[in-house]
Amino acid sequence: MNRTLTQKGTLTRQRIIEGAAAEIREHGVAATTLDDVRARTGTSKSQLFHYFPDGKDELLLAVARYEADRVLTDQQPQLGDLTSWPAWRAWRDRVVVRYLGQGMDCPLNGLVAHLGRSTPGARAVVTELLRAWQAEISAGIRHMQEIGEVDPGLDAEQTSAALLAGIQGGVLVMLATGRITHLEAALDVGIGNLRSSRRADPA
Repeated sequence: MNRTLTQKGTLTRQRIIEGAAAEIREHGVAATTLDDVRARTGTSKSQLFHYFPDGKDELLLAVARYEADRVLTDQQPQLGDLTSWPAWRAWRDRVVVRYLGQGMDCPLNGLVAHLGRSTPGARAVVTELLRAWQAEISAGIRHMQEIGEVDPGLDAEQTSAALLAGIQGGVLVMLATGRITHLEAALDVGIGNLRSSRRADPA
């Protein structure tokens, strides 16, 4: 939406998004109708189309953004505080707990697939999520370089990209098989390699 909303309008729109997200989490994207969302959120048809004039796909894209934001907020405050090895371990555990709790049904994955992965809106949601996620990991790597715990010559952006790619691969395996072990391995090996990169102190 490009037009400016009042505070009440913003709250109403957010309530519709959160209600739609809850409905999708419970019943799936394909089974969720606008009538279901209206019933759950107590909104009229005119209200729904006021905030989402293009209908269901516009609402689903807003829900996808909401779910993408949740991927990051569910990792806080650990993701934003990668300032020691115990902190990295705490973040690792937070990621595992987050995806264990989610299970094999990923709302964001389902929404993006429904909208079409190649559509501009869906691509933008995923691209922004990965960009923000990688930025947090990169900041953590740079901090560890500054305090002498990671090789200062390491490329923080490339290393964070590789770690994030490993995490995403582990998540995809989990969604396909229900097994969390690949995600745990990606995190453990990625962080382990980061930690072992530290240069030995000169004799």
